[in-house]
Amino acid sequence: MSPKIHILAEQLANQIAAGEVVERPASVVKELLENAIDAGATELFVDAEQGGKRLVKVADNGCGMAKEDLFLALERHATSKIASSDDLFALHTLGFRGEALPSIASVSRLRLTSRPTDQELGWQLYAEGGTIRQAEALGTMTGTVVEVRDLFFNTPGRRKFMRSDETEFGHLADVVTRLALARPDIHLRLTHNGRVHLEAYRHQRLEERVAALLGRSLAADLLPVETESDQGEMLTGLIGSPVLNRSAASHLYTYVNGRFVRDRVIQHAILEAYRTLLEKRRYPVAVLFLDLPPQMVDVNVHPTKHEVRFREQQRVHDFVMGAVRSRLLGATGTAPRNSVAGYPLATSPGTATSPADTARAGVQESLAAYALRPPAAVPPVWRAGGKGEALVFAGATSTSGQLPDGWRVIGQYLNSYLVCQAGDDLLLVDQHAAHERIGFEKLRGQLAGGGIERQRLLFPAVIECDHRQAAVFAEHLDDFARLGFELAAFGGRSFSLTALPQLLAGADPERLVLDMAEELAQIGRGSSLDAALDQVLMRLACHAMIRANQPLARPEMETLLAELAAIDFGSHCPHGRPVLRRMGRSEIERFFHRG
Repeated sequence: MSPKIHILAEQLANQIAAGEVVERPASVVKELLENAIDAGATELFVDAEQGGKRLVKVADNGCGMAKEDLFLALERHATSKIASSDDLFALHTLGFRGEALPSIASVSRLRLTSRPTDQELGWQLYAEGGTIRQAEALGTMTGTVVEVRDLFFNTPGRRKFMRSDETEFGHLADVVTRLALARPDIHLRLTHNGRVHLEAYRHQRLEERVAALLGRSLAADLLPVETESDQGEMLTGLIGSPVLNRSAASHLYTYVNGRFVRDRVIQHAILEAYRTLLEKRRYPVAVLFLDLPPQMVDVNVHPTKHEVRFREQQRVHDFVMGAVRSRLLGATGTAPRNSVAGYPLATSPGTATSPADTARAGVQESLAAYALRPPAAVPPVWRAGGKGEALVFAGATSTSGQLPDGWRVIGQYLNSYLVCQAGDDLLLVDQHAAHERIGFEKLRGQLAGGGIERQRLLFPAVIECDHRQAAVFAEHLDDFARLGFELAAFGGRSFSLTALPQLLAGADPERLVLDMAEELAQIGRGSSLDAALDQVLMRLACHAMIRANQPLARPEMETLLAELAAIDFGSHCPHGRPVLRRMGRSEIERFFHRG
């Protein structure tokens, strides 16, 4: 009887391995760039066509490979970086598994050209589907050039899962950005369809590299961090002040011993450091490098090497959290103790403050009080405040209806909940959730009626993006237009915003548009915008909302309740949270043992 279990063919085994290592063109670029860095390259040039689906080409000026090594490089688990199991816990290279090149070759048409510094001629191999078809000697520059064409040409099922050219290139540019941030001493160039999209020359300082890749406006709000523990851990890099935040964790660049990782321990430590300093569902910007002895971290957790495991997880967590928190609180002496990176913190009663702080607080309170009190004779119109402002009200005639018969506003509880009488019932209304539902329904109604009403800006807002965000903008310009934004390319990675939804007039334009880019990036061109439209409108509506802990005048409360009563589904916010709690007369009387 023949056995049912059999050993897989080498080519099939490579294709299975490729499923873990090669997810998309960006995965190819990551593996090839890491190999080039390990080879000592100081210049890296990446060329891509059709988002990398047609071509990915990486050229470096590293040490190169001789003929024998070139053939071995396409064999599985063949590597020059480790020789024994002990080496796994003493790694000083980015790669070590020996899987990348054979995995890539098994699902593409690959051409590998290389020449070491001590030889006059180089060698070139051509492989198709993992099988070497041609090998020849030729004259070439020192270093290595890898061309990967027609990715997944022999696995059409995998090819169907790739997204549009713009989406794939956005992921590819993100990979290049991560590696470029880690190595300011390397010159990197990225071209797509013959056009240069990224040129990062060698920099002496991390701040210069961050400004070149993520934008100078962003870099201006970053704070340097440099902390070392008595156990050998060192944390260096840049963190954003609390005012610099994003709607997703896309701008958290964390590295362990020079390797970009998505580690839950480190991310949680960073978020804990910012706790109480950021709004809910907002994420900081950070480029942080954690260096520790190699034996204290295991990078052999996943083939992509994006995950690591620390030997003393809690200690690493506390070290990172403490270092970031101390810098934010100005423990290094660059900011007052009652501020975060120079931005004043709220002080509790009895806290000693300087006369200047007291005067500043008085001015801020006066301004806030002025902004929250419209003329008594004119009903208020809701309008979102600008960056760092509370809600303000325009002195224009309100288009909202009156309170329903039998409704009466009693007051406000904790500056967050409205107390109202509706007939014989008592209502407790969450003002933020209520206004969120109102804004959501207005936006959805305008979109269904032919388009969201726009408000032109007096002066266009120029928004500087990173490469991934720029790719999202370029891909979704028509979707932005449907949602009431007028965006146009402004050169390089910048876009000009000339109009935004009228309902959101006064909101911070840059934050609003960048948040929308994050939302559209998650949807992707492969999905219909209509299928995820409610999610997008929810994000938009959040930018024009009354917040909790915000005092309201009686006309403002009446307007909010009148608008809430006029819409359907007013009992819950778009995220599903309850808007109000109704208590009937019988329930209240029963509680007090009456009736």
